[in-house]
Order: sequence, then structure tokens, then C-alpha cells
Amino acid sequence: MNKYRQAFLIGLQSNIVYRWNFAVRSVFSVFHLGVVFILWGAAYVSSPRIGGFDFSQTLTYFTLLLVLQFFVGAFNEDYQISDEIRNGLINQFLLKPIDYFLYRLSIFTSARVVSGSLALIPVLLALPILRHRMTFPHEGWRLAAGLPAIGLAALIQFTIAYCFGLATFWFLEIQGLVLLSYAVETVLGGQMFPLDLMPAPLFHAVQFLPFYYQMYFPAAILTGRIGAEQAAQGLVVQFCWAAILLGLSRVLWLRGLRRHTAVGG
Repeated sequence: MNKYRQAFLIGLQSNIVYRWNFAVRSVFSVFHLGVVFILWGAAYVSSPRIGGFDFSQTLTYFTLLLVLQFFVGAFNEDYQISDEIRNGLINQFLLKPIDYFLYRLSIFTSARVVSGSLALIPVLLALPILRHRMTFPHEGWRLAAGLPAIGLAALIQFTIAYCFGLATFWFLEIQGLVLLSYAVETVLGGQMFPLDLMPAPLFHAVQFLPFYYQMYFPAAILTGRIGAEQAAQGLVVQFCWAAILLGLSRVLWLRGLRRHTAVGG
């Protein structure tokens, strides 16, 4: 595993060099949080509770979602993998005892460490304004369930991006697929609105999709939107989706290599 540790450290150094890219993105995300504050504040004017939750609980949910996005979101991994396949850079990994999936996962992890840490800075600066309007549940089990949920969410996010990147073995351009996935993830991942506001049958159906477990599920655990039984069941389904996607990524890798042609030195 030493080579993947070195890949993580190199990725960490590389992302620190471009830290201002993440810093600017996180600052603009705070403006997005301000828009959320205004829109949902207007929605709560006519009703003190929406979907059984008050304004402070909803604001807490979106604030946590903002931070989670930088800790678990796969921003450019699919395009980077696609470029490496299209430009032939992937050939070097075929000649060395390096697992490409673990290499890319190491790079992804280093990037999330940097981007997540930088995202905390503007949130902490805004905390004096937000802390009187935010509320977190106090049950200890939520942290114990939330941390593995965050880890599995990051793994699901990365593996989906990895699979889309491998689609380059079959398609020259994957931008359409990535944008479609992003649009679906934005809605079914709870980034536009909390998914529990959906009609009950639709909300129940969404819980069987991987998008539910990318953002909404860990945020819902930590902000009290789901109970202990739902969290336990969700962790089992989330683990199953992670295993399914890992298996799919392996199949795509092996089948893609059969189509890959490396030419030149």
C-alpha cells in the first residue's frame, strides 16, 4: 500500500498548490447558502413547519450539505480519467504493479481532504451569524452512523465518476453522460430540496437508488431527519450499492482494456 500512500501525498501537494481554486469555490458556495436562506425563509413565512421540520432544521440541513459536498463530491474525476484514457496516459499504469482504481481513489481522497478543509473556513466565519439559527440533534448514535455513511457516500460518488470515466473506452466524449448524471444527482440527491418533502411513495422509491445515498442520507442522519431504524436499514442498502458499483467498475475496466489499443513508446 506504500505506493498508494505516496500517490495520496503527491495528490495532497498538488491540490495544495491549487488551493485557491477550492477556496474560491467554497466562498461562492456560501453565497449559494445565502440564497437558500432567503428562499426557504420566504417559504417559512406562511408556515412555521414544512414537512414536519422548522426553518432552523432546514437551514442546518443545507449548511451541512454544503460542507459534505466538498468532502465527498467527485468534481472532475470522471473527466480526468477520460483524458488519461483518450490521451494514452493510462498506458503507464498497465505496465506497472499499480491498481488504477486504487491510484485514482488515492488522488480523489487527497483532493477531498484539501477541498473539505477549505470549505470549513467560510462556514466557520459565518458561524456567528448561523449558530443561532441552526440546530443539531444530540443523540450519540447519529455520529456513529453518520461517519460511515459519509465514507460510503464518498466511495459511491467516486465509483460512479470512475465508471463514467471508463465509458471513454466506448465513447469518445462522455460530457453528455456526466451532465445527465449530475442533473439527476442534484434532484434525487437532495441538493435542491430535502427528499422527505416528496410524496411518500416517490420518497420510498428513491431510497432504492444510489443517488439517495450520495448526499441526502448522511446529511439526514446528522441533522435528525431520519430515525435509528431508517439509518440502520439505509447503511445496509448504501453498503450494497457501494459493493455493486465496485463490481461494475471492475467489469468495465476489464472489458474496456479489451478495446484499448496502446501504440508507440
